[in-house]
Amino acid sequence: MAIPRKLHQSASNERSAVRVVPASPTQQWLKSVQTKKRLIEGAIRCIVKFGYSRTTSSRVAAEAGLSRGAMLHHFENGDALMRAVIAELNDKRLRAIRRSGDIASRGVHEVVRAYWDQLSSPSFTAFHELSIAARTDQGLAQILEPAQAEFRERRYALSIEAFPEWQKNRTNFDLALALSQQTIEGMAINRLVHGLDEAMVEPLLTNLERQIQELKPPAD
Repeated sequence: MAIPRKLHQSASNERSAVRVVPASPTQQWLKSVQTKKRLIEGAIRCIVKFGYSRTTSSRVAAEAGLSRGAMLHHFENGDALMRAVIAELNDKRLRAIRRSGDIASRGVHEVVRAYWDQLSSPSFTAFHELSIAARTDQGLAQILEPAQAEFRERRYALSIEAFPEWQKNRTNFDLALALSQQTIEGMAINRLVHGLDEAMVEPLLTNLERQIQELKPPAD
């Protein structure tokens, strides 16, 4: 990303700077939070449109409808912005898991389709773009890797909470979770690189549903 980089600020500190609500939030604080949100969403759209390497401070500011000076006021460098972007992308994914828990009673079919819809979104495109860029960008990798380790822990805890009926057989639960993640994420990635035959989407999802259903513990 073509914004000056600095790696001294931690991911948790960046999340705190954006999300911690003071006891008595002022109008100025609320406006600052809204501006940061606009910049984060603008950066996500730029990553989707242009790719990580061509996402610049000027493009992010323009996408957010703000000046470059306003952007640098809220995010002093590219790393600060990328920390906030990755935190927001991970939060979007975790919110989708919570929504899956809300529809879990409808059955495996609905949960699988909700997951597929989630990974067909621009947010997943942006996350995949950052993951690929981090392979050769050490600075981005230092931001992404600890954020992803934290995300995996939170995702697993939320999945357990969302699907308590599976806890009768934790081995099958872990297998069903990994199977759904690897299958659907693999399909989503292949779609991005034009390697997925769209005619196979329904058969693959239907087959996945059948495998998960076979792993699901019987109802009491």
